[in-house]
Amino acid sequence: QVQLAESGGGLVQPGGSLRLSCAASGLALEDYAVAWFRQAPGKERKAVSCISREDIEPWYADDVKGRFTISRENANNTVHLQMNSLKAADTAVYFCAADARCWVGARVYDYWGQGIQVTVPS
Repeated sequence: QVQLAESGGGLVQPGGSLRLSCAASGLALEDYAVAWFRQAPGKERKAVSCISREDIEPWYADDVKGRFTISRENANNTVHLQMNSLKAADTAVYFCAADARCWVGARVYDYWGQGIQVTVPS
């Protein structure tokens, strides 16, 4: 059974940092593209970042570019999202997802984590 599990979320003050982790069981993340999405209350789920299987030029949404970094830790079958200079607008539930390639649309991804809350007070 495939499972993705996010960790590392929480409450952080504006300007602070968090590192989210997506740990997998039942599949090797290095064989998949892995994306991070976020969903704020009342809003649609939006892609934040994605790293391809080839690890070439990760993709970032414009509003996180330069602040967030996605990376793989294959030894632990994990993908991280380092989030710096956090703002109130980054408050959301963050999800990791895996598929054969990077997609901006959420509906395409085969595997999803349960999500984790990130809160940055205004």
